[in-house]
Order: sequence, then structure tokens, then C-alpha cells
Amino acid sequence: MGTANGENETAAALASLGSATLGESGGHAADRRLRPAWPGAALAAPAYPVGCTPGDNLAVHVAVTKAPRGSVLVVDVGRVADRGYWGEVLTTAAEAAGLAGLVLDGGVRDVAALEAHRFPVFSSTIALTGATKDKPGTVGAPVRVGGVRVAAGDWVVADVDGVTFVPGGALTDVLAAGRAREAKEVGFFEALRAGSTTVDLLGLDASLVREGEAY
Repeated sequence: MGTANGENETAAALASLGSATLGESGGHAADRRLRPAWPGAALAAPAYPVGCTPGDNLAVHVAVTKAPRGSVLVVDVGRVADRGYWGEVLTTAAEAAGLAGLVLDGGVRDVAALEAHRFPVFSSTIALTGATKDKPGTVGAPVRVGGVRVAAGDWVVADVDGVTFVPGGALTDVLAAGRAREAKEVGFFEALRAGSTTVDLLGLDASLVREGEAY
């Protein structure tokens, strides 16, 4: 029970800070091609890595049966992105298995159904064509998704700004740095409302910008 409560607290803290702040605080920001499959999708949970043979999603089906409850499938499909590796059937199975969401560096489909389920999905594209289900893959072994190496024990935070991975071994430091950054920005907001400028607060060299002249 203590472990579950601890993970819930960690997830809430990461979600509150968000992918952008964490990506500037020691987390690893994924390539911007990874975006929410539907508006409002967001997640913060432990990652469960999955590796597929390009064009095949057998490993994804197996991962749904193997991943710990509350985890996010983080899926590498190689260089064949234009396939519907995930849809409503797998979403229903993942919900029944207690999974928290999906980050897939390739295509998904049935997007309206994913939104209706409110199942958080982040992908690099939407694709209609299905994937085969008879090729080798891996579950639980490190993968590279969105340009970032992701291993079991890492955390994934995804929202409207993008996807950030937090290495498990750096979680405490990244959370501390994220909270410090958030507190600093709160101070900025107060100072700006009181009349300060971003040029002053950030120590920017305004002399580099010429007024009334072409660059």
C-alpha cells in the first residue's frame, strides 16, 4: 500500500509541474512529433517499454498482459510509423488491465473512440492501415522513443506541451529542480504584475535589438 501511495504522490507532483517545466529541469524532452492523439490527453506514470518489429504490433498486445497496473506503455515501432498500431480494441484491453496510457512513436487510429474512452494516448501520427501481429518484439527492455532512451523504472509525463521522460534514478533531483523552477516563475509573475519586465528579470541585453532599422 505504501508503494502505491508513493507512486500516486509522485504522479501527482509530476503532473502538476508538467512536461515543459520537467523538460527544463533535468528530464529528457522527447521529439515534438509526439503529440496528444486527442485534446486534453495527459498522463504521469511509470514507463513500461515495448519494442516492435516495424509494421507489427504483437509486442504491444503482449505488453498489455505483462505491464504493471498503473503504468504507461512506451512503444518503439522503428521506422515504419504509418500503421495503426493501436486502436479501440487495445484501449479496451488496456483499461481492463489497469494501464494508465500509451506513448507510441508511430501511428494510432480510432481516435474518436480513444477520446470517448478518455484514455491518454500520445503518438507521432494517425494512421488507418493496420499492423501485422506475428513478428518478434520485446517487453520490459529499454527502447528509444521520441529520440530518448526509456527503461523500466523511468517516468513519463505527457500533456499538451509534449512528452518528457524522467529517469528513475534522477526522479528526486528532477522533482526538486522542477519545484525550484516553478517557484522562481511564480516570483517572476508577481514582479511582472508589479511593473518589472522580462528584460530586467532575465538580465537580457536589449542593446542587441535595433529599433526602427532592418536587421
